[in-house]
Amino acid sequence: MQILNSPLSPPILSAKDSTRGMVRSSRDYVRVGTQKNHAPTQSSFHNLCSCGKRHFLEATATTPFLPIRPSLHASGSTASGSMDMRNTTHPRRPDWYQGFFAWFLSKFMASYEAEVASYKMKLFDKLVGKAEKVLEIGIGTGPNLKYYAGNKNVSVYGVDPNPMMEKYARESAAEAGLEPEKFRFIHAVGESIPLDDASVDAVIGTLVLCSVSDVAQTLSVSMVLYSSEIKRVLRPGGAYLFIEHVAAEDGSILRFVQNVLDPLQQVVMDGCHLTRRTGEYILEAGFNGGQEINKISVHSIPHVSSHVYGVAHK
Repeated sequence: MQILNSPLSPPILSAKDSTRGMVRSSRDYVRVGTQKNHAPTQSSFHNLCSCGKRHFLEATATTPFLPIRPSLHASGSTASGSMDMRNTTHPRRPDWYQGFFAWFLSKFMASYEAEVASYKMKLFDKLVGKAEKVLEIGIGTGPNLKYYAGNKNVSVYGVDPNPMMEKYARESAAEAGLEPEKFRFIHAVGESIPLDDASVDAVIGTLVLCSVSDVAQTLSVSMVLYSSEIKRVLRPGGAYLFIEHVAAEDGSILRFVQNVLDPLQQVVMDGCHLTRRTGEYILEAGFNGGQEINKISVHSIPHVSSHVYGVAHK
């Protein structure tokens, strides 16, 4: 499979149908083994979400919200089980820490957001008029809402393990023009999403897989026996949109720096890992509609400059 490189557009990797992909760090970043060959995707990001015969999203329900499920993975689960999962996968921080971290993100991410704005605009533009129910995992202070929440028909579930984020997320929702009754903040984790199966049109995650404790369970890597949470809540034909920072190339100076800083990063930045190969996890997650992954460098936060972004289809 050919990897397209251009000074104006980052490389795009497309894996279709029942593809099993493996990304290895190298000078070319991506080497993919597939069971079936497909033509490479266009380098233009305008065509990032082109799905051929598959419709991007299927029809959506007319009600703005579905009830929050106390049972997450099976009918016998309980609300207390959901709480146990949250405490296990994302141990509770002191209130002062959660409040400070939420405030910090609301005040000191402006330069980063400005740098990635062009990618977000093109990525989230694919949702406008096509997704009426959107789940954002790790919504944080809501910096993404302005890109997709202005549509009067959209309803948003915002999941985050930090309850102190709700104030800022609601402010961002209001600024984006999202009516209060169409935004629901849910105190939960990506490993256990309290929504029904096939209940949302799109799932969004930006800078979240670095901090979930079990990436395999959140994305359902194909080798893992339990079902995917992201795929579980997506309707057939739905899309998972992501922007994540990833580990730098093996042997690079940046990777050495990340290895040294990783333990401190996890303490200071609420469980954020610097050395995760998130692009690999997404490729291996078994999104049968195909995955399209781009690599970019973001310089406003040097030690997490390596990023991937794109779309995976159910």
